[in-house]
Amino acid sequence: MIQSRTICATVVLLGATLATAAAPAVAAPPAAPASATACPTGWGSGDKAAGAATAESVRNVRTGRHDCYDRMVVDVPGAARGDLGYSVRYVDRLHQDGSGRHIPVSGGAVLEVRVTAPAYDPGTGAATYPARAGRPLPGVDLTGYRTFRDARFAGSFEGDTQLGLGVRGRLPFRVQQLDGRLVIDVAHTWSGAAR
Repeated sequence: MIQSRTICATVVLLGATLATAAAPAVAAPPAAPASATACPTGWGSGDKAAGAATAESVRNVRTGRHDCYDRMVVDVPGAARGDLGYSVRYVDRLHQDGSGRHIPVSGGAVLEVRVTAPAYDPGTGAATYPARAGRPLPGVDLTGYRTFRDARFAGSFEGDTQLGLGVRGRLPFRVQQLDGRLVIDVAHTWSGAAR
């Protein structure tokens, strides 16, 4: 009795398998093309600056990748948006404030980023951001970035902090002042479409 049930179950499964295999294949509808990301345009590559200053100190520099641009964020906790001054511009070579020493920065173009905030405690002179002049920014790994190639600390002199950002080429960029941070976005392309 058990053997006949096993044979019957096997025949039923075999029949179901054959019926499925004999059924005509139906093509799935074609997938809709992925929509291209529309990227902001009109940033330009000219110098950008805002005159203001803060006694609050730079505490960190971090980076991030986005569909249309690579981003650098300079953290200055406690600084109000309107008190966070800056100057961001393309330079042929990065020269350290005070000494004039050349700081090599890799990439097809170099953005000099100046933030009007010290990277030290104004009262004690103790460093608030653990970077060394001429060295890569601590904790910043640019592996896999489309635009960023290098990020160097140039120094902090007379209340200003100076950074060098090596990018693929002279691409459009924007600067945003936010409470507690300065944001620099460098576009992946001039065209306004993500690839």
